[in-house]
Amino acid sequence: MGWLSHPATYRAVWRWHFYAGLIVAPFLLILSVTGAIYLFNDEINDVLHAEKRIVAPHAETLPLSRLIAAAEASVPGGKATRIDTWGAPDRSAEVFVTAGDGTALRAFVDPGTGAPLGAYVYERTLVGFADRFHGSLMLGTFGDGVVELAACWGVVLIVTGLYLWRPRGVRGVAEALTPRLRARGRPFWKSLHAVIGVWTAGLILFLILTGLPWANVWGTLLRAGADVAEVGYPTSHRNHGSVPASGQTLQQATGEAPWTLENAPMPSSGDHAAHHGAAHAPPADPEARPIGVDRAAEVLAAAGMAHPYRLSLPNGPAGVFSAYTYPDQPQGQRTIQIDQYSGRILNDVGFQDYGPAAKAVELGVQLHMGNYFGRANQIVMLFACLGAAALSISGPVMWWRRRPKGGLAAPRPLAPARARTVALITLGLGVAFPLAGASLLAALAIDHWAGRRRAEG
Repeated sequence: MGWLSHPATYRAVWRWHFYAGLIVAPFLLILSVTGAIYLFNDEINDVLHAEKRIVAPHAETLPLSRLIAAAEASVPGGKATRIDTWGAPDRSAEVFVTAGDGTALRAFVDPGTGAPLGAYVYERTLVGFADRFHGSLMLGTFGDGVVELAACWGVVLIVTGLYLWRPRGVRGVAEALTPRLRARGRPFWKSLHAVIGVWTAGLILFLILTGLPWANVWGTLLRAGADVAEVGYPTSHRNHGSVPASGQTLQQATGEAPWTLENAPMPSSGDHAAHHGAAHAPPADPEARPIGVDRAAEVLAAAGMAHPYRLSLPNGPAGVFSAYTYPDQPQGQRTIQIDQYSGRILNDVGFQDYGPAAKAVELGVQLHMGNYFGRANQIVMLFACLGAAALSISGPVMWWRRRPKGGLAAPRPLAPARARTVALITLGLGVAFPLAGASLLAALAIDHWAGRRRAEG
């Protein structure tokens, strides 16, 4: 009998699968539901906020300055920080405005008439709530860590689940791939859980791995490793020639950036570049006059950047105009930064400049969000979300049906030698996923302590 087929090995894997599933299932269910909602963010927003997003087709559009002014005027004490331009003649412009009381709003304006169409707080919309909850449970850094931990343990669940499912013989394969719909009670739920798992495991694993680059710990380590190996953000674009960086990253300066460019250094405008790290430094040349957003739009058009793009306005005297395109297919990604006084392009970087790791991540991101292949991509990812949700429900239901009243019905503890072997294998996953590894060490310590207490008792 081989090691993999040994009953003690099966029991060891089952024990880890049991505890991991019981703890992680609620979070995986949350990720599945919120992810499924965000897959169809445009469609949902078009239904719920049609009056803000859809306009009469416009052959000609007003200057961006007019649209920004209209958005600011529609919000008491409003100050615009960014404008997202339209991608079709029947689409509105979306202006990011901070109200006088500090509330962050998204105001919509008709590009053809300049008429304000309304505003909302993004987090208070269905899509916005799903987006924020999906990433951090709306609990900041702590929530981000919880989501990352759940995702990493999801990998453990998939690996251990496939081991537990493994069929024996040709007949076993056929039976393992189809649910026992005529069964009743726990056998039905066990069959359903196993079949859903095997049909969706690959897609769920893909979703987890393509989502982890956004995670705080894993994503930071991946980005740092890619930068050190020079396979991430291009080294040639980290130095803006004679223009020093502002001391801020693109993410810090604009609040949003493609994954590859989150830590990219922002350049500074004109003579203000001398004020390294001082985005709000007083002008070195009091006579310097900003070119304005309309001139910046002309520079972007001359450089070949077409609508739709996201244009962040200069933040302080040393700030720059920063525009980027974020199409469904990452090959079209491009970021341009413009000196707000001279109109000179300070940085122009596109997908073709990214390193191999950055290209792979950006491709994975668009597939993860259901964008790359259009509707077909959405449906495939929705299938994965529904599968993960079904597993997160069927697993606990199966446990609830088998547990004795008032009991946990956990698999029995392992012999020390077998437990150490399985722990070493599982710790290998922990090396690849540090947060999961740390939590695994804690779980092993607790399990060891509990075992000693039972032995002494």
